[in-house]
Amino acid sequence: MTRPVVTIAIGRSHYRRMFSDGALADLADAAHIVHHSSDEPASKQDLLDVLAEADACITSWGVAPLDAEVVAAAPRLGHMAHMGGSVKRFVSDAVWERGIRVTSAAITLARDVAETTLGLMIVGRKRIWPLGNHVRDGGWRDRPVWDRWDARELNRSTVGLIGAGNVGRHVVELLAPFSATILVADPYLSDEEAAGLGVERVELAELMDRSDVVSIHAPDTDQTRHMIGTELLSRLRDGTVLINTARGSIIDEEALIDELATGRIFAFLDVTDPEPPASDSPLRRLENVVVTPHIAGCIENCHRMGEMAVEEVRRFLAGEPAVHEVRPDMLDRIA
Repeated sequence: MTRPVVTIAIGRSHYRRMFSDGALADLADAAHIVHHSSDEPASKQDLLDVLAEADACITSWGVAPLDAEVVAAAPRLGHMAHMGGSVKRFVSDAVWERGIRVTSAAITLARDVAETTLGLMIVGRKRIWPLGNHVRDGGWRDRPVWDRWDARELNRSTVGLIGAGNVGRHVVELLAPFSATILVADPYLSDEEAAGLGVERVELAELMDRSDVVSIHAPDTDQTRHMIGTELLSRLRDGTVLINTARGSIIDEEALIDELATGRIFAFLDVTDPEPPASDSPLRRLENVVVTPHIAGCIENCHRMGEMAVEEVRRFLAGEPAVHEVRPDMLDRIA
């Protein structure tokens, strides 16, 4: 009996980061593996070559989209297991028309982002960054710096989460030991779901009014672009910590810069718009903002994504239902 064929399209140089030895061994037990031979992710021409006999493929950041021409050149392809964040740029109408099953390991990436977010919440409330810089410059607990950046605790704070997708829900779980009041603004979250999560569902304006920490976990869509502008930013209380590990486009960056220039709030931005910020952007100079180079997700060890992708492939080949399937009607709710 001919073994099914699975193509790994991510490029050899990314294997160590994405796959544990166990995951690759499990995949080899389930199918014959075709390896895209280049070190870097497969281009469109590469996909045309390596998917000709594939029953399933594993993709990740940098792989060319499965457009109509690629799908037509892969007549047996029935499953795409994606390792990364959004699948949007990797699929096409041809994928859905063929009925190719699409699965995503983004839920494991969401856990990494949530863990980073929790760390930023803690150091933000403790004012680690501005007070550390103050001590480096020769100061201590002297006023007025101490009055401006008074160290506080995350415990019993009010935390506002914009978005209750995979990342937002993981953040809720991680906040459990902190006895925080958690507010969530998400048009897709029902009151029943909010009660089950132990959070309070509120409108975005109320969240901005009440929160000590505001953390953004919404997708980048036409509806969310520049959703947070001058009016909403002005609602933040003095000393609020604003965190964005989602997409830079969700905030009107000019409005944010204007608000940061007042010195009222502190921001941690792992994403910007554009990315990276312009070399002369005030975001690179203001003392009350920290910009990091899009590192909230997994960087060196993404094995959880590889293991999930392999398990989804195994389930597909065994005729079992997917665990983390992405359907076309879900695209407007994901990044």
